[in-house]
Parts: sequence; structure tokens; C-alpha cells
Amino acid sequence: MTFSADRPVVLIAEELAPAALEVLADDFDVRHVDGTDRPALLSALADAHAIIVRSATQVDAEVIGAAPRLKVVARAGVGLDNVDTSAATARGVMVVNAPTSNIVSAAEQAVALLLAVARNTASASAALKNGEWKRSKYTGIEIAGKTVGVVGLGRIGVLFAQRMAAFGTRLIAYDPYIQPARAAALGVRLVGLDELLAESDFISIHLPKTPETVGLIGAKELHQVKPTVRIINAARGGLIDEAALAEALAEGRVAGAGIDVYAKEPCTSSPLFGFDNIVVTPHLGASTAEAQDKAGLAVARSVKLALQGEFVPDAVNVQAGGVVAEDVRPLLPLAEKLGQVFTAVAGGVAASVTVEVRGEIVNNDVTVLKLAATKGLFATVVEDQVTYVNAPLLASDRGVEVVLATSPDSIDHQNLVTIRGALPDGRVVSVSGTHQTTPREALKLTELDGFALELDAVGHLLFFRYADRPGVVGTVGSILGDAGVNIAAMQVARREAGGEALMTLTVDGSVAPELLDRAAAAVGATAASTVDLTVD
Repeated sequence: MTFSADRPVVLIAEELAPAALEVLADDFDVRHVDGTDRPALLSALADAHAIIVRSATQVDAEVIGAAPRLKVVARAGVGLDNVDTSAATARGVMVVNAPTSNIVSAAEQAVALLLAVARNTASASAALKNGEWKRSKYTGIEIAGKTVGVVGLGRIGVLFAQRMAAFGTRLIAYDPYIQPARAAALGVRLVGLDELLAESDFISIHLPKTPETVGLIGAKELHQVKPTVRIINAARGGLIDEAALAEALAEGRVAGAGIDVYAKEPCTSSPLFGFDNIVVTPHLGASTAEAQDKAGLAVARSVKLALQGEFVPDAVNVQAGGVVAEDVRPLLPLAEKLGQVFTAVAGGVAASVTVEVRGEIVNNDVTVLKLAATKGLFATVVEDQVTYVNAPLLASDRGVEVVLATSPDSIDHQNLVTIRGALPDGRVVSVSGTHQTTPREALKLTELDGFALELDAVGHLLFFRYADRPGVVGTVGSILGDAGVNIAAMQVARREAGGEALMTLTVDGSVAPELLDRAAAAVGATAASTVDLTVD
């Protein structure tokens, strides 16, 4: 197979759904390697811009180090146990996963376990297959009218609660991070954990595994429940103390359980396995064809966004998570370009920077604009690639504090982004811009250090500051013309006649530092700088 040298390479290290491959095929060179074959993997990474894995491929510091062009690591699934996120972040490599790909499957697995436990389905099936017809032994209970306690009302917990509501149950939930009004809108009453334990006929756990949640349901909690309670865990292993649950089952303090996850996996031996009134499955929450396809499709789309320079909502090591509103997205390249102009004009790194966002746009979450501006600030400062991932680290390492300020008020523009920073020598530099939609869509520079501008934020820009007087424009134009540099656009701004002036030029190609210095000296410029806004 022949690959185009100018197309980014996406390395597929494990099986991916055909639909996911289709997303990538038109824009990238898609190559395949067995991710469990370490030498082959390391060799294949030499040209890779992205790698997509599932759970079998270990993406550690060695793997990341073997891929000098790597921009994104994608895990087609929820967990990231096999990806060294810290090593990736240090290299500026984005790590993405598919956090919502399995939520329906996981919620349905919890429902399936609850139903199976309520009706003794697994034990009855095993007995019948063994030639035993014992209807009375496997009498179950109805779900209708029972109290179902949901521990954790995140995305999966909500889906589970919605499905259980259809059975005519009474829903209560414990989640200290959700507002009562949100729970009420779902038809769920928020209660404390002790109350949930005491009242529930069924308890289903839907929490992430954190130091605070490990062992949340332990020996103490299992002494607070009804002896008729059935407990479901299809979330994470270790949230229930398995030994304590086995003891409660043995003593008749718990009527049954459905367990899909374990503290240590794979788990093929457990004291829980000896009880007829417990249904156990080998971590099947995400094991549906649909969930696997969704995971592959989600990360393929994320890889495409990342390699095209777009913001990726599912990036786990970017300090501005969540979905970026449609109205905010056009301001991402604007904020980045303003950061580039700021650094060029400042001539160095600021001690502190404020990213100001004004206008109705602030009704959205605009946190990501601070991140985009930080990326622009350091684009030409370091040799390594600067990304949404490592930009905050670069700022922190250099002691640069970047803060965000917002205001709904914007007098002259529908939206306005300003980067204002104090330099170590005490100077204050500012640059502003807007996303213009009429008469045509464009990113505009509107201000530089108090000088009003009306300039497209594209191409190669030159800035000269000098004492206002006749002949300066002609002198600079002649020097650039003699050097074969064509001027595409030019503006002069001044505060008063004969005072300080700012000349801004857009030219068709890059200008060498020597040529810039020669033009500046010829007109006695107090400052001159150039910035290339053609590079994303």
C-alpha cells in the first residue's frame, strides 16, 4: 500500500469498528499494527501522528518517546489504565477516550442484574439445565412498588433510574454533588446514605472509583440494610467490600446481589461465587456490540478533530473539559492568534496575563479561551510543539499566571477578546480582537496597546512604532519592495498628529529579522515586530 507523505498517519493498534475506520480514511493514512507486539509497535510509531488502542496495548513513556510526531493517543473505551497520561501530557500529546460510549450498556447491565437477582434467573437456569424442575425453590419477587436506591446520579445512574421508573418503583438516591431540583426533575428523592440503606429494597451503585468511594458499602453499611435487600454493582470493583458482602449473605442480612465488577480483575475465585442467591458476571457492563462500535466511532472523531487542530471535548488531559458551545468555537483561533501577537509585540514572556472576554458570549462557558490564548502565548517561545495539553504546564514552569475575566458588556463589538499582560520590566501590553460575522465572517484585530485597528488576523503581520511624521510609510514600503516583499494591506493608527504612531502591514511572505531591523532603523522605529498567523 502506498501512503501520501503529506497526510497525517493514524496507527490502529487494535481492532476498530468499520464505521470508525471510515471516519479516518479520507483524511489520513490509516495503518495497522498488532499493539501487543512490542517491537512492531515501536517501529510503526516512528511516523505516527495518532495511535488508537483498546485495552491490550500498553501506551507508556517508551511508546510515547518512540513517536516524535505523536499528537494524540486515543483509547476506544472508558478506562485509561493502559495509557501513561502523565508522560503524554509532558510531551504535549493529547489523550482522549470515549466516556459516554458505554453508558447505555452499563445502565442496562445493572437493570439486567437486578431483574436476574429478583427472579433467581441464573440459579433456576443452571438447575433446569442440570435436569431439575424446581419452580417453588426459585420463587422471586416483583419490582413494582419497591423502593430502589441509586447510589450516584451521574450519567449512568440517571439512565438506570429512568429505566427503573418504568417498572413503577419508588426512586431514592444518594449523591452529595447533585442539586435536589435536578433529582426532583428526574422523579428521584435525594436522601442521605444511611436513609437510603435503611429504606431500599434494591440498591444499585453508580459511582466512579476514587479514594473516597472505595469501600463505601462495607461491614457497617451492610448492618443498616433490610434483610430483604438486593444489591447491584455494575460500576467499579471495590466500591462494595466483597468480604463484608459475603458475610452478610451468609448471615442472611442481605437477600441477594448482582455483581459485574471486582476489586481485582480478572477475578475467577471469590467467596461470593459460593452463593445461589448472587448473580456474577465478568465485567460485562460495556460488552455490547453497540458500545464497542460507539467507542471506536467516538475516538475516531476525536482523533480527526485533534489532527485538524480543533478543540476535542473528550480530551482527558486538557484543562478545559466539556463541550464547547457553537458560539464559542470561532473564538478559539482568535484567542490563540491574539496570544501570538501579544508575544511578538511584547518581545518575551509576560509575568502575568489576563484574558478578558466581553459580550453576550460570556453566557456560555468560555474557560477554553484562556487555554487557547495560553497556547498562542507560547507558540514561538519553546522548541517543542505547544498544544492545548501542555500549554498550562509551560505557563506554570515559567511562573506565568494566566487568569480569565469576563463581562457581558461590549460597546463596539458583539464579542471582544483582549489579552493584557504585565512584562517583567513593568510595561503593559494589550491586544484585542473580535469574531466578525458581517459583512463577511472574519477574525479581526481591533486594538494594540490602545491603538485602534481594523485588520484581518491572518497572514504575516509587521508592526512598527515610531514618531508620526511624513515619509515613514513610503520608506518602509520601498525597503520591503526592494527585498521582494509584497504588501497586501497596511494601516496607520495614531493618538494625535505628531505623536506616537503604529503602522501595521500584512505581507505575502515571511520577513527575515535582518530586513525587519533595517526597515525599523531607517524610520527610527522605537519598536518593530513580526508575527506569522498563517500557522495554526
